[in-house]
Amino acid sequence: MTESLSIAFLLFPNVTQLDLTGPAQVLSRLGNARLDLVWKTLDPVPTDAGFSILPTATFADVPRADILCVPGGFGTNGVIADDEAIAWVQTVGAEATWVTSVCTGSLILGAAGLLEGYRAGCHWAQREMLPLFGAIPVDARTVVDRNRVTGGGVTAGIDFALTLAAMIRGEAHAKAVQLSLEYDPAPPFDSGSPEKADADILAAVKRRTAQLMPTRDDDLRVLAKRRGYPRETYE
Repeated sequence: MTESLSIAFLLFPNVTQLDLTGPAQVLSRLGNARLDLVWKTLDPVPTDAGFSILPTATFADVPRADILCVPGGFGTNGVIADDEAIAWVQTVGAEATWVTSVCTGSLILGAAGLLEGYRAGCHWAQREMLPLFGAIPVDARTVVDRNRVTGGGVTAGIDFALTLAAMIRGEAHAKAVQLSLEYDPAPPFDSGSPEKADADILAAVKRRTAQLMPTRDDDLRVLAKRRGYPRETYE
């Protein structure tokens, strides 16, 4: 019989919904698995796409899980500043079989003390911030280091989830999920990474991000110090 699994996704205000819903769609097909979207209350949680998602459970309802997955988004710094949210990530991550993230969710894992000495992925725009928390940044769609599995930015969450599905249920199962989702990407443009994008496009994206969140990195450095980082051994 297939081993039962509990999967907990952190849901938080201003999450990038595809960071969450992409891998959630894949992992929901692991078979014999319960998947929860977890936040402080069961009230609708606004995403950065302009619509809200309903949590299925609260922190108190989910004290442990086999798989912890933390998405990213514009609300990442808000989570890192939130003692209750970080405490839940620490508690669940300490006992989870798999500790995972997508996009800037790895910064949340780092702030919770779960990535020290681990290789990790992140969205390209903030990958260089991972060493603040003792993590080793890697430029890859999916990074596997022991039981830490982290994805790059946004759409990499689907790749990450298929990789994790193969590790848990086997490659044949993961391939079947991929086929059922018709995940056969053929984007109309070859502009999906800083290395491939035209210089003017890259500059425009950086300008837009800076306008939306002008103090994001500086705020993150302040929050890292509040969480006790960088540790002496990583300075």
